[in-house]
Amino acid sequence: MKIEELPISEHLKAYYKKAGISDLYPPQAECIKKGMFDQKNLLVAIPTASGKTLVAEMAMHHHIGESGKCLYIVPLKALASEKFEEFSRKDVRVGISTGDFDRRDESLGKNDIIVATSEKVDSLIRNNAPWLKDISLLVVDEVHLIDSPDRGATLEMVITKMRFRNPEMQIIGLSATIGNPGVLARWMDAELVTSEWRPVDLRQGVFYNGQIRFHEVCRPVACVSKFDDLNLCMDTITEGGQCLVFVSSRKNAEAFAKRAAAAFKLESSELKDFSERIKKLAETDNDKLLAACVESGAAFHHAGLKREARTIIEEGFRKGHIRCISSTPTLAAGLNLPARRVIIRDYRRFTSGEGMVPIPVREYHQMAGRAGRPHLDPYGEAVLIGKDDQDVEALFEWYIDAPAEDVYSQCGTENTLCTHILSLIASGFVRSREELSAFMDRTFFLYQHKQSRAIPRVIEKVLEFLLATEMIIDTGGIISATKFGSLVSQLFINPRGAEAIVNGLCSAEEYSDIGLLQLICSTPDMYNLYVSNKDIPYLERFLEELDEALWLPVPDDEEETYFRGLKTTMLLRDWANELSDTVICERYSVGPGDIYSMVESVNWLLHATSRLTPMFAPHFQDQVREFEYCMKHGVKRELLPLIKLRNIGRVRARRLFNSGITSPEDVQTAGTDKVSQILGRGIADQLFNAAKRQNFKKSEETIESGTRQESRKKQSTLSHFEE
Repeated sequence: MKIEELPISEHLKAYYKKAGISDLYPPQAECIKKGMFDQKNLLVAIPTASGKTLVAEMAMHHHIGESGKCLYIVPLKALASEKFEEFSRKDVRVGISTGDFDRRDESLGKNDIIVATSEKVDSLIRNNAPWLKDISLLVVDEVHLIDSPDRGATLEMVITKMRFRNPEMQIIGLSATIGNPGVLARWMDAELVTSEWRPVDLRQGVFYNGQIRFHEVCRPVACVSKFDDLNLCMDTITEGGQCLVFVSSRKNAEAFAKRAAAAFKLESSELKDFSERIKKLAETDNDKLLAACVESGAAFHHAGLKREARTIIEEGFRKGHIRCISSTPTLAAGLNLPARRVIIRDYRRFTSGEGMVPIPVREYHQMAGRAGRPHLDPYGEAVLIGKDDQDVEALFEWYIDAPAEDVYSQCGTENTLCTHILSLIASGFVRSREELSAFMDRTFFLYQHKQSRAIPRVIEKVLEFLLATEMIIDTGGIISATKFGSLVSQLFINPRGAEAIVNGLCSAEEYSDIGLLQLICSTPDMYNLYVSNKDIPYLERFLEELDEALWLPVPDDEEETYFRGLKTTMLLRDWANELSDTVICERYSVGPGDIYSMVESVNWLLHATSRLTPMFAPHFQDQVREFEYCMKHGVKRELLPLIKLRNIGRVRARRLFNSGITSPEDVQTAGTDKVSQILGRGIADQLFNAAKRQNFKKSEETIESGTRQESRKKQSTLSHFEE
């Protein structure tokens, strides 16, 4: 099927022609035959690299040509950025939304395509973004994540809400790994497109005893090292390919990258440039190690790295300069980084309470699907590493020849439904128990469990909790959200967490930053650090030192949960007390990316708390707002006036303060010469201009305020005479 024959814009056809795309792949052609351009819903379950994104892109451009609007849902912020950049090259208006959870983002509606995470879309629905009613096409990338214990329920509810709100909307689900695609397709009222076709042949095998065993042939691998994983990697690099190596932990990823870098010893100006860019970001020993590895052509990639560092690595790999990346499974979750050979070294990983357990088949297929770069590689290889003959046979049976697991709804628990039922009531989707029951009948959960008797009992328990906490009221059978409930829904926080925060604020006799922080870290929305036995003495000492300032006592049960929240509290307190990333990473065995994630989460919850405080504890609202700002910037309160200046972060603000410059006015008084001695001439010039603008703005505001007051006085006098 020819691209030029399709009902898409001439500009898009020209773009594809320039990229060398003139014919559709067989699975793409099947999507056309199944009614993609005729408003038919589709579930496209085809292998990685077989053209799913192009299917979605053509469908979106077709809708845009018909004056429609498209919403593209992705699971990761990084993937959202990738798709935003990709779609923006095609002569359409593209918007992206992954941030604050209580904004309506009305300006997004001006775009033809909006790219967002499922959590952000759910938040937009809760905050009644007006443009959502205009969506004519919903594309759900990685739709199999409806099965995710962490995020699946939100994705399922977003799909259900959007179909409920826009019944004429077309929906296209994309995935490479679904064991039961027919069930999901029927729930979506979608035509199913499945295929095993790939543009690059994928060979899957197991490495053992110096050779890769495929189904019908064996391939010998030169032994250049005592390590099997490095032998496999070097085998690919020497013939001009690139490698992805998946391992079970961050430490393993870092260790492999060090060995690979020592073996490669590559040199180029491009690698030097990528290394220098990472060095500029470097604050920890890990950052410096990464830069050193990259300079020799290898890298590691995991969530502990800064986002900017991960972006540099991905760019270097895409351009072919970085030859190998060792990674935890983060890369397999959707980022477009194919390689000639994918090595799945560790097929077991540590799970708390269970020890080392085998990874799911779906996860293996996600990793294996990265093998083979279209237009670059003659083939792709996905290789597991076995330890003996029996292991080889088992790995073929468990992974290579095994289908992906079936997907199941994650909407059946009371804790999950509590969040989503409140949002349904607060957003006006349902106004009675009957309407709630009818809406739940539309979910994937009820589709899979048609005869379930448990769900009505769970729903009733949730309603009882929401009524008891006064988040909803029942007036003669009409259910509606209170001001409290509406705010909790708009803030996108767990109702049980919101109730815990409110109870903590109301019970506290005196305000304390550490008490508030501990309270927030105890809520279900906050990710908490793992606690080992060696942490307990430090945590107990922390308890003794700050006993009076903490708001939550040690419980009789769930001690582990309590200490995890306490350890997270300690880390975030250190951040707000201006400790460096290097010290925090060393003290808590985390990476800069972990610090960023935890600070991002606590900032969201602190913002939610600052919105709830005026309603329930107004006497604390100034302290909470100040602490929210302190945590956002990682500073003590004394730096707040300086941190508001442009280009001044926590480090520069501290240098100024320690030199006796404590406010924007002091900056202006000190002048550029003195400030240059502290921060350098370039920053001093910028800072001096910013301080002048800030003071000028204050003067304008003062004048405007005086003018308004004078106007009100005149209006009051006039009204008096008129009476």
